[in-house]
Amino acid sequence: MECVFGLVGNGFAIVAADTSAVHSILLHKNNEDKIMVLDSHKLIAASGEPGDRVQFTEYVQKNVSLYQFRNGLPLTTSAAANFTRGELATALRKNPYSVNILMAGYDKEAGASLYYIDYIATLHKVDKGAFGYGSYFSLSTMDRHYRSDMTVEEAIELVDKCILEIRSRLVIAPPNFVIKIVDKDGAREYGWRLSVNDVTTAAV
Repeated sequence: MECVFGLVGNGFAIVAADTSAVHSILLHKNNEDKIMVLDSHKLIAASGEPGDRVQFTEYVQKNVSLYQFRNGLPLTTSAAANFTRGELATALRKNPYSVNILMAGYDKEAGASLYYIDYIATLHKVDKGAFGYGSYFSLSTMDRHYRSDMTVEEAIELVDKCILEIRSRLVIAPPNFVIKIVDKDGAREYGWRLSVNDVTTAAV
């Protein structure tokens, strides 16, 4: 029951993701961070099969770093999104990755942006987007309350509304979420929304 969503505000982008590591009917942990920092001004939030999600996001992160190392310039968010889309499209015809991605970034010229990339290599630049079962509720909530000129405080309030709606409406709702933000000051963690602590082995 993965939930990943994000939005673009006035000079920033925010992404949020659940932190549950699940296999079949088992919950392994509640603190799995599904939002990776690509570089100083980019975030990549992913959902999908755990192995594909971890392997592919790390692959993208290392290639973005390699490009900057070789050329002395970082990729723009648009270029990183198109590179990611190209790698998914290539893999689609060989050994496809079951991974869906929201890529957020901030560029000096273009400002904040958010890109939607799904497992069949569809790429769109969006103002708001979501993946997973939680998207049924987060997208409708954002459709109702989203504005392109939102401040950080207003955007966080909207993110909290989406999380509350997911927790209220989804039958098997993930309890914990992590929120990260990227703006002119860089990509960073904003906070966690916890309703239970990490799953630990019960004393017998």
